[in-house]
Amino acid sequence: MKAVLLAGGKGTRLRPYTALFPKPLMPIGDHTIVDILLRQLARAGITDVMMCVGHQAALIEGVIGAGDRYGLKISYRREETPLGTVGPLLAYADELPERFLVMNGDILCDLDFAGFYRFAEATSAPLTVAVCERNSKIDLGVLDLDASGYATGFREKPVFTFWVSMGIYSMTRAVLPHIPRNQPFGFDDLMNSLLGSKEPIATFPFRGHWLDIGRNDDFADAQAEFEEHRERYLPE
Repeated sequence: MKAVLLAGGKGTRLRPYTALFPKPLMPIGDHTIVDILLRQLARAGITDVMMCVGHQAALIEGVIGAGDRYGLKISYRREETPLGTVGPLLAYADELPERFLVMNGDILCDLDFAGFYRFAEATSAPLTVAVCERNSKIDLGVLDLDASGYATGFREKPVFTFWVSMGIYSMTRAVLPHIPRNQPFGFDDLMNSLLGSKEPIATFPFRGHWLDIGRNDDFADAQAEFEEHRERYLPE
């Protein structure tokens, strides 16, 4: 199995921390974010990891290296200009197998990557998205209105539940023709392109532990979560 790890972002929402470190090298306990992820991928049977880097690329490459310590073969592609979450895949087009994993490099989760891969393999979908439920509370009174502007309902501080993308995907080579060359193309663009073409998109509902470490509050939560439940993420 092969995986593409997206590690090219500047991590602007994590400043001032990311003024010194690229986001994938932010410390979580005695590891870095990307170190935990690479160890999980190796345990799941991944053999090759292709890392898309940009911001402070040389530092990431110097710290991670060729992957020997993980039992992985790690290669790198540097983005001269940001290409979004999906645009960088074209740089690996000649090396990608029929099915491969793609994921953000700033995720802390206990997803069974091998199980996710097998689930996606059993579908006919060119894209399978790992999803989990998230609640969003509105701290205001919400009115339902009809077409004339009259109230038809009222809810005080309601909580809405959504299925959200975890930033972890299984893709096949069938997605590659949807990606334009040499221009930014994000996951949202790929979703809209596949939906517009009426391509099937599968989802993998996940009910474990997942944090997208994109903001300072998320980073603090990830520190506490990892220290309390280390065995979930790096079992002995």
